[in-house]
Amino acid sequence: MLSADVRFEGWTTETWTRFLSLWKPRATPDLEPSRPRGGVIAVHDGDRLRKLLHTRTGRLDPRGPWPVPLGELAEQHHASWALSARAGALDELMERLGARVERHDDLTAQALHIVTIVREMIQEGVLESWPRRLQGYPVPTSAVIHRALDAVCPEGRAMVLGTFRHGEVWTAIALRRGPRGIDVIAGPDELRPFMGVLSGDWRRDYRHLARAAEDRYAPLALGCFAEVDRFRELQVDPRPGAWGRAAIVRDVVVSPMPTAIRLALGADGARLAFESFRTLIGRTDAFGLLEPLMAGARKRLGSAAGDRDVSGLLGFDPLEALRALLRR
Repeated sequence: MLSADVRFEGWTTETWTRFLSLWKPRATPDLEPSRPRGGVIAVHDGDRLRKLLHTRTGRLDPRGPWPVPLGELAEQHHASWALSARAGALDELMERLGARVERHDDLTAQALHIVTIVREMIQEGVLESWPRRLQGYPVPTSAVIHRALDAVCPEGRAMVLGTFRHGEVWTAIALRRGPRGIDVIAGPDELRPFMGVLSGDWRRDYRHLARAAEDRYAPLALGCFAEVDRFRELQVDPRPGAWGRAAIVRDVVVSPMPTAIRLALGADGARLAFESFRTLIGRTDAFGLLEPLMAGARKRLGSAAGDRDVSGLLGFDPLEALRALLRR
C-alpha cells in the first residue's frame, strides 16, 4: 500500500509492535484489569453466520441467531469490540480501492480513499462495527490534510515522536515531508546509532534523539517526547488543559513547537481557565446575571484561534478525536 516514493526503515518487530501499542484503545486504570479483551469478527451472508472469530481465543461456533446487535455479540463473547462483514466484503473493498487509486496518489490520498470506502460500505450495511467511536467526525479532504501538514511540518522538514522508559528509547518514529507528502517513515533503529551516549534522563536525552533525526533526515518542524506511560495517560485525559499543563511541568516536551501547535495548547489552557472561572461564578452568581457574558466568552474562545491552529484547519479537534478513538 505504500507509494513508491515512501521509505519505511529502521524498524524491528519489537519496536513496530511497541509503536502500534501506543494507539490501542484502553480503559481507565480502575477498569483496565477487568475489562473485556479482544474483538469478535463475524462473516455472514445476510441471513446466517458463516464464520465467527475471536481475536484472542480463535474460532467460535457460528451456529446461533443472526442478525444480532454487535454490542450483544461482543458482550456474549466477552469482547471489547465487534465487526461484521458480508462474505466477500474485503474483495469488494480492494476492488473499489483499485478503481479509485491513481498513480500520483501519495500515502495520505491512499489512506483517505480507504477511510471513505469503509464509511460507504458501513452506510450500505456491507460492514458494521461496534462501538462507532468516530461517528460524527468528518473525513477531511486531501487538500485539508495537506494544509494542516503545511502548518505543522512544511516541505523539507521532519517530525519526531519519541517515547522513553527507564531512561532508554522505548520506541520512536521520524516522518519526513517531501515534495509529494511523507516520504520517510523511520523507526528508532535508524536513529539510535546517531544518538551517542545517553545520560538516562529522558528530559536531557530527547535532545540527542532530535539531533539524530535532524542529522539523518531533515531539520525538525515538530518534536514530541515523553515517558511512554505518561504519553498514554495524556491520550485519553479528558480534562481541559491536560496537554498544556503537561507541557508546562515537562511531563511532555514539545520541541520545536510550530505556531499551530502552540495555538492549540494555548486554547486548551484557556479552556481550563475558563471552566475554572465558570465554576467559581456558578457558585456566586445565584441569579444567573453573568450567564449571557459567559456564553459570549465561550463563543469567542471557540473561534479565537480561527483557521491558524490544527483544529481550525481540520474542522474538528484532533485531540478530542484521539480520545474518542482510544478511550474504552
